[in-house]
Amino acid sequence: MTDNPVHERIKTDIDQNEVMLFMKGTPVFPQCGFSAAVVQILNHVGVKFGSADVLVDPAIRDGIKEFTNWPTVPQLYVKGEFVGGCDIIREMFEAGELEQMFEEKGIAREAA
Repeated sequence: MTDNPVHERIKTDIDQNEVMLFMKGTPVFPQCGFSAAVVQILNHVGVKFGSADVLVDPAIRDGIKEFTNWPTVPQLYVKGEFVGGCDIIREMFEAGELEQMFEEKGIAREAA
């Protein structure tokens, strides 16, 4: 895809996790309300996900925005595809579309 080592690291994270969240903080200790909201939604629907804390690596923080041409964090990827940020994830969840997408993509969910 690119010779950019930061983009390669991002792509590796996305490829190694069916559901991958680039966020501020960690799932246990989110560092912004938007990241916390997405973590809460993913936990509620029972999806296991990988995460990367953009606050610990400025290169990833800037690189993820370039990678998707999306200006904000958090960013959610499912099966290698960029889904969106907090507002999109919240809207999809409220409309029932998020769980439907996980089913369609064959993402295992734990009982909530």
